[in-house]
Amino acid sequence: MLTEKETQYVNSQRLARIGTVTAEGQPDVSPVGFDFDGQYFYVGDGENQNSRKFLNIRKGNDKVAMAIDDVNPEDPDDIRGMKIYGSADFVEREEGYVGKNEYIRIKPDVTWSWGVEAPTFEDKKFVVNKTHWT
Repeated sequence: MLTEKETQYVNSQRLARIGTVTAEGQPDVSPVGFDFDGQYFYVGDGENQNSRKFLNIRKGNDKVAMAIDDVNPEDPDDIRGMKIYGSADFVEREEGYVGKNEYIRIKPDVTWSWGVEAPTFEDKKFVVNKTHWT
C-alpha cells in the first residue's frame, strides 16, 4: 500500500531502525538492514538469531515499529522518511540481504511518510502522509 514514490524511497535506503519490546516491557531500538517486497519488510541478522530483536519477538511481543529516514547533506532542512507500525513473525527466505536465512517479517498496519510525496514543510507546517494498511 505504499505509493510509488514511497516504494522508490524505501528501496533507495539501506538502513532503518527497528523498535521491539522485551518481556518486561522495556522498549529496545536497533539499527538494521532490511528488504521490502511491496507487502512486507524483512529484517535479518545473518547467523545471530539470538539478538535482542529476535528474542523479543520470539517471546510473544510481535508489535514492532520501524523508522527509515535521511537528511540531504547539502540542505539540512530537507528531511524525509517513513515510520511503520506493524506486527512481526518469522520466515525462512531463500534470498535476502543476508542470504538464505531466517528473517523477521513485518506486516505494516500503519505507515507515515514525510518529504517523500511532497516537501517536508509547507507554510512552516510539517506535512505527513498517513496510510492505514488493510
